[in-house]
This record gives sequence, structure tokens and C-alpha cells, in this order.
Amino acid sequence: MIKLILQKAAYALLTVFGVITVIFFLFNVLPGDPAQMMLGQNESEAQLQKQREKYGFDKPISQQYLYYLNDLSILSWHSKDQEDFTYFDSEKYTGQELFSIGTGKLYLKYPYLRQSFQRQDQKVSEIIGQTLPNTAILAISAIGIALLIGIFLGVISALQKDTWLDKSIQVLSTFGMSLPSFFSAILAAWLFGFVLQEYTNLNMTGNLYELDDFGEEMNLKLKNLILPALVLGIRPLAVVVQLMRSSLLEVFQQDYIRTAQAKGLSTYKIVTKHALKNALNPVITAISGWFASMLAGAVFVEYIFGWNGLGKEIVDALNTLDLPIIMGSVLTIAIIFILINIFVDIIYGILDPRIRT
Repeated sequence: MIKLILQKAAYALLTVFGVITVIFFLFNVLPGDPAQMMLGQNESEAQLQKQREKYGFDKPISQQYLYYLNDLSILSWHSKDQEDFTYFDSEKYTGQELFSIGTGKLYLKYPYLRQSFQRQDQKVSEIIGQTLPNTAILAISAIGIALLIGIFLGVISALQKDTWLDKSIQVLSTFGMSLPSFFSAILAAWLFGFVLQEYTNLNMTGNLYELDDFGEEMNLKLKNLILPALVLGIRPLAVVVQLMRSSLLEVFQQDYIRTAQAKGLSTYKIVTKHALKNALNPVITAISGWFASMLAGAVFVEYIFGWNGLGKEIVDALNTLDLPIIMGSVLTIAIIFILINIFVDIIYGILDPRIRT
């Protein structure tokens, strides 16, 4: 088991390294001067050059890449010289010095995702820390809706195989899988937040916490979670319905189910006591992957509903060419995706000895 965990950890590190490399070179070959993005169009050449030297934009791309790896690493090497770009600035980094050799020092620190171009007083890690919890709440809510409704409809569809009810559920689930998130978000916001607002009492846009009418305190607004969670959960819900139906039909063909039927057990007991727990395995596998994907898929949903999450932050950063926020957000989503998949693999290894071998 330890060997499996070490293998997965090594795989995760290699994958993260690959993601970091792709993200860095993808965004650093874009046209434009980062220093000008930070300062604007009306700054002098001397000010731009000073900004390039401060952030290392005047260095060769290979050297900038090494600096970026050094910033992201929890073990990083920094110069003792305050004039050097790699000097350990406590305003940028948070960590502890381990030891020094020659003109450098080795530090144990938190990964540094750098600072926003447009909000230069704020670290990218702080921005992500403020918005990621909202995205996580939205994704968890959407997954919860998909599981509850999807498993129920999948069971009904399997029990009513080839009837009009089964065919209707299959048509709806197929439609749900093919429906683009941005279109369903616009449609739901317009229909339930505008046309039927008098009956639903739902808003077209809104955050989890909003200021009261006097602007004095933040109030929890759970109703603003309903529409974006429903829209984000449509596609995984459709997948759960299809998987649950096919898995349950396969389980129904097993000998122990026939034995239970021969004993005279009711359909309800057969499904809940015997069939359901075995039919859930492929559903759990799919949901673990869907949860990580939702962090990326929430971009359009959050933007349309005005949900203050990481997805909306990425869209805003794209509009203002705030590259550090884009790079930090994409990297964060990628690492979460990798960690969730590694965690699921390890759990399977614990539950199934065949995977360990």
C-alpha cells in the first residue's frame, strides 16, 4: 500500500510540474508587455524599465521560468542581496530560513503565486483564497443535487425499463448532457430570475453573502445558490442517471438478486438492501471526476449569475489581461483536479487488492 501511495505521489509531482511548465510558457508567449499591463499606457519608458527589472521581465524567458519554479516551490533559493530580483522579500514570501551558503539562503515557504497586475497590493493567493471557497460551495451543492436526483431517476428508469417513463427520463438525460452550461445558465436566469421572479423569489444574479440595505453587515443569501447550483448540476445529473440505470440493470442480472427474488423479498428491499450499494461504484467513480471538472466548468455559470467565485475571477482577469491571476487560478484548479484523482485511486487501492498489484 505504501508503494502505491509513493507511486501516486510521484505521478502527481510529475503531472504538476508538467502543468506548471505548460501554463508558464502558454501565457508568457502572448503578445504584449507585462510591465505595461501593470502600469498602463501613459507611463514613461524609464518607469516601464524599472518595473521590468523589479519583476524580472527583462530576463531571458528560460531564466524567468526558473524564477517562477522557485516562487512556486516550498523549498526555494534566494539571494542575500536586497538589490537582487531573487531577494527574499517578506512582503512577497511567507516562510522560514533553513540555512545559508555563500550569497544565498534556502527557505521553507508557502508557494508564491505572485501579485495581481491590476491589484498590485494584493497577492494572487489571497484573491484565490477569497473566491475558491465560494466555488467549492457551488460545486458541492451541484454534485449533491446531481446525486440525489440522478440516483432516484436512474433507479426509476431501471425499474421501469422500456416503458414510456424510462424513455422520457433517457431523453431528458441525453438533452441535459448536450446542453451547454452558458446557454442553460442564461435561460435559467432569465426564466426563473426575471419572468417568474414573482413566484420563485429568485434573483438573476447574486452572491452567497450580500450587504444589507444599510450597507452595514453581510447577510447569508442561500437562495442565490439555488439557480447556479441547479444549472451546474444538470450535466453530472444526466450522467448519473445514465450510469445508475445501466449499472442497476447489470446488477439485476446477478445470481444473488435472483436468489433474493426467489425468497419473496419486495422490490424495495432488493434495491435498497442488495442492488443499490453494488450499482453505486461506477457512479462514485464518475462523480469524483466531475467534482474536479466543475471547478473549471463553473466559469460561465459564475459569470452569468454574478457568483463571486474563482470562475468569475478568471473571466474578469481575462478581460483585464491580469496574467498572474489567470495563471494562479488555472494552476490551482489543475492541482485540485490531480489531487482528487490521486485520492480516488488510493481509496480504490485500499478497497480493491487487485489494483494494488
